[in-house]
Amino acid sequence: MHRRRFLAGAAAVSAGTFSGWARAESTAPRLLILLELRGGNDGLNTVLPADLGRYHDLRPRVALGDEAVVRLAPALTMHASLAPLQPLWDAGELAVLQGVGYPQPNLSHFRSIEIWDTASDSAQTLMQGWLTRVAALDARFGAFAADGVIVGAPDLGPLAGGARAVAVADPARFARAARLAQAEAALARGAMAHLLRVEADIVRAGAEIRPDMHFSTAFPRGPFGLAVQHAAGIAATRKVPVLRVTLGGFDTHAAQLPRQAELLRQLAEGIVALRAALVEAGLWQQTLLLTYSEFGRRPRENGTGGTDHGTASVQFACGGAVRGGLLGEPPALDRLDRDGNLPHAIDFRAVYATVLERWWQLDSPRVLGGRFAPLPLLRA
Repeated sequence: MHRRRFLAGAAAVSAGTFSGWARAESTAPRLLILLELRGGNDGLNTVLPADLGRYHDLRPRVALGDEAVVRLAPALTMHASLAPLQPLWDAGELAVLQGVGYPQPNLSHFRSIEIWDTASDSAQTLMQGWLTRVAALDARFGAFAADGVIVGAPDLGPLAGGARAVAVADPARFARAARLAQAEAALARGAMAHLLRVEADIVRAGAEIRPDMHFSTAFPRGPFGLAVQHAAGIAATRKVPVLRVTLGGFDTHAAQLPRQAELLRQLAEGIVALRAALVEAGLWQQTLLLTYSEFGRRPRENGTGGTDHGTASVQFACGGAVRGGLLGEPPALDRLDRDGNLPHAIDFRAVYATVLERWWQLDSPRVLGGRFAPLPLLRA
């Protein structure tokens, strides 16, 4: 296989040369899996607000009826597509983070996800993803085959700007391409020699993160189910500390009810399958899974059966070490801002601080540039 085809078609790789491909030690950071809900997931129809009267006033057509919801607990009513998450809630392994956002929110897809990926203030531009800064500060990351793997999207997101990260559309194809490219080793000088060294590092990464484990777990059909299966296989290698999997399509300006119902079904079934596979691999207790989306949707519906870009939204955290329950505050539909959007109750950087301090035992201000109090998200 031609090297250029391997590099361009099999994976997108960060600009830095890979190095330090030793086997991970027992002191290595525990696994973090990010599930990106790309497009801006509507939190109000994901977890219903307590103020149902105001909710239905704002959404006469888009509000969910009784037949479209499921009650996981007396204070927790969710979209019916999320019913598969009931066992995680009952096991105390699912936390619902209400009102996650940031001050002075930006309603542009590009800029808001950049804020989430870099953990910046809304008026600040940073060149590195927040996990790239973690990898640069924590020497334990160097013991892995890569700092992270991106599944299902070409961008490196929180691992952009210098991390040893690989974006893989199809990990199995990537591994096959790695083996073929490895057989093409050739002598070269100068710039070509440097490119070949970089390629060799990529090939080595591909060999180490090859998802060879066969699970008895049944994975959902479709692209997202396949991405989840790949992520589980890569996680089972124990060669990366971070995975991000993307589920797109949440920009529901029109026809929101059927579109979001299908996406949330895929999300719930994917989480359940991922949990089963990681239990099978003996990794569930060492895994923290977080969802995130660049913003929520406006509380008031629009004229096309959908909702427009909003602000704070609901996110989920699950894992064997998660302390299940409700965090944050229910949506304050009586306290909308002048644009008709929700105030935030949890700064998303407090979620990151929880990962850094409580999951990885790191100094969060060095990564986040300020102090954000961790959330009571994890069991002691």
